[in-house]
Amino acid sequence: MSEEYRIESDTIGPVKIPKDALWGPQTERSRNNFPSGELMPLQIIRAFLHLKKAAAESNVEVGDEPKEKGEAIEDAIDHLLALDDEELRKDFPLHVLQTGSGTQSNMNVNEVVANLANKLHPGLGILPNDDVNRGQSSNDTYPTAMNIVAVEALDKLEPAIQHLIDELVIKEKKYWKTVKVGRTHLQDATPLTFGQEVSGYISALKHDLAYIQELKPTLYELAIGGTAVGTGLNAAPGMTEKIAGKLSEVYGHEFKVKTNKFWGLAHHSGLDVVHGALKTLAADMFKIAQDIRLLASGPRAGYHELNIPANEPGSSIMPGKVNPTQAEAVTMAAAKVFGNDTTITFACSQGNFEMNVFKTVLIASFLDSCEILTGTITGFADRMIHGLTVNDERMDELLENSLMTVTALSPHIGYHAAAKIAQTADKEGTTLKEAALKSGKVTEEQYDEWMDYMKMTNVDKSTPEE
Repeated sequence: MSEEYRIESDTIGPVKIPKDALWGPQTERSRNNFPSGELMPLQIIRAFLHLKKAAAESNVEVGDEPKEKGEAIEDAIDHLLALDDEELRKDFPLHVLQTGSGTQSNMNVNEVVANLANKLHPGLGILPNDDVNRGQSSNDTYPTAMNIVAVEALDKLEPAIQHLIDELVIKEKKYWKTVKVGRTHLQDATPLTFGQEVSGYISALKHDLAYIQELKPTLYELAIGGTAVGTGLNAAPGMTEKIAGKLSEVYGHEFKVKTNKFWGLAHHSGLDVVHGALKTLAADMFKIAQDIRLLASGPRAGYHELNIPANEPGSSIMPGKVNPTQAEAVTMAAAKVFGNDTTITFACSQGNFEMNVFKTVLIASFLDSCEILTGTITGFADRMIHGLTVNDERMDELLENSLMTVTALSPHIGYHAAAKIAQTADKEGTTLKEAALKSGKVTEEQYDEWMDYMKMTNVDKSTPEE
């Protein structure tokens, strides 16, 4: 059975639209012209709906919109905001790869809101451009929605980072005095405790969280009010200040509109610099995940200093294999974030003249980074770090076999004599103690006193991260 259609016209001509669709001709043209790729994130649509509602209320308050029309628009938007994602998606079918200004998605919202408002309140003749989009342009509404959803996404990411910090703090305290081999250049180095090693991870994540929190307020500056090119043409006086206040109430952040609109439309440097902090977080997460999976390598032919949870069978052919899958997910997510950062930086460079036309891919990339970081960090905390334990015997074995503990002898017998002892032990396959006693430079009593692994870590001179 073929689908039924209705005919509507726009400034170009007639368009055939599915009969029951709430959208109008501009949405339908976009649906046909740009049929592939990622769908426009629903976060953007919901932000648009909140923005359009705030605009309708504000236009009524400043006397630029009839009260009955404004209230009908608000009512229609409330109905849409009450829908779950599956139902909402039915009215918003457009893709990220469309016009770079996001005009089609802005019009998708305008058309759906207008048509629904007319269904709920017949006779008002509410129009997408003249009423729902009153005092606005795609050029200032889309970047406003971009900043709103970016802030929302960061609000979800921040607790995930803190959750991982909390899980790492538990391990740090538990293993604060568990001594192990240190490694630099992937080679043996002087000892430290596993707790100290973990404290470095915690400090990195604390810094990453602080960078995000310190930079996030740059996204509170909204472009709304700039309209087409930043001059504010057709925006009623006082409207945009009211919009900012209403959006601040909805989202719990102090959004502001007293900012340079030419910057707001053509530059998206706030998103670029904040995503730089996400890239830094991704780099630190890659390092942490890489360390954990290497230290857990084995169990018989690797480092095997750590025991990782067996979350699922690791191989379709090798029975009993356990793989560091959560760490692998983190490293792949980090790689994706690095790619998104390149996309965002390039997109931000393309603000030709008065408007950037890479907006849709820019914010989709930003949201993708936030989503995959939030998910993989949470999974890493819950399914990797939470169940992580130390293999004490293996740590002791490797520590005893390490030659770099000879560093503790240097202050007493000199660098070159200590180096000679390490070289002898390595060449002859003996222990460091045997080589030291053979050298005649150290007595057994001196060796046992100076070769105090715990003392070498200076762990008693420092305190765990909290």
